[in-house]
Amino acid sequence: MGMRERIIAILVNNKPGVLSRVAGVFGRLGYNIESLCVAETISPEVSRITSITNADSDFIDKVKKQLNRLVDVLDVTELVPGQSAQREMILIGINLDQKGRTEIVRSIGLFDCKIISMRNDYCIIQVAGSREEVETVINFLKPFGIDKIARTGVLALRYKDSVS
Repeated sequence: MGMRERIIAILVNNKPGVLSRVAGVFGRLGYNIESLCVAETISPEVSRITSITNADSDFIDKVKKQLNRLVDVLDVTELVPGQSAQREMILIGINLDQKGRTEIVRSIGLFDCKIISMRNDYCIIQVAGSREEVETVINFLKPFGIDKIARTGVLALRYKDSVS
């Protein structure tokens, strides 16, 4: 199997330096982290690191072996489409003229976006969905003059009945 996007969920003890050590494993193995999201789980002592890397089929075995050697890593799982829910959230800042303002308000409903802030000359829109849905909205809004984008990176959870 060739290179493709791999989503890895890593449960770790919520301690200083753990993220740095985890990221270091990816770098030492020669993989770039395309997206990274880290936050506490339901337990404040445990954090979930969700990362995306473009990698070959050997990647999962190599990264699991290396990560499991780290003291504070509790679990490493690949999250694959069809066995997990995956979403990304972005905020998009757009410079507006009067025509663009009317057109953006009209098109928001098409993509199930949310207006976070609307001023005469600037708006901030929130978009949440699959990476493909988010990219579609970005491409649609580019002609309006996107000023800034902030992205969460992909969040993913394995479905309860899926086998790891």
